[in-house]
Amino acid sequence: MEETLKTLAKINAKHFSAQLDTVRLRTGRITERIKIDHPEAAAVVPFLDAQRILMVRQWRYAIAKETLEIPAGKVDPKEDVEVCAHRELIEETGHSAARLLPLFQYYPAIGYSNEIIRIYAASGLLRVSEREDVDEISQVEIVKLAEVQDLILQGVIQDGKTVIGISIFLARQQRGEIPLDFFA
Repeated sequence: MEETLKTLAKINAKHFSAQLDTVRLRTGRITERIKIDHPEAAAVVPFLDAQRILMVRQWRYAIAKETLEIPAGKVDPKEDVEVCAHRELIEETGHSAARLLPLFQYYPAIGYSNEIIRIYAASGLLRVSEREDVDEISQVEIVKLAEVQDLILQGVIQDGKTVIGISIFLARQQRGEIPLDFFA
């Protein structure tokens, strides 16, 4: 257990807050820790059929490059995480889903953030609108599932939620844990 001794600095932004604290470790040594309070997020592996998924190209400021990833976003205050998953899918791809299957949840940066990402698989996709999130998403792409695995192994796809979402889906499918009617 670590004891917070003093907050040295704090920043509050629209969607998160961060603070730098002085803490005492269990050994008695004094050090600093950063903590980011971040809202929960939802991510979706959206299947057009058993072989193809929708992916989005998005500029990521922190790494200064465009990435290829699955749709995702922050849960709004008082919003249910599954509602967020449906909303983000529509906003980023223009598609709604008839079925949403919980796959996995994880902490992407457990050393300094309390963010949790809940990943879903979606099927029964229906185009319902033009994508709304033109500020963040530059392109929606249809990618073969077998190619996504290769893109991950080649290092083209490096986004954690995408790697985890695809890997968990395939592992659960191989174990027979994906309902047979998921793609129906």
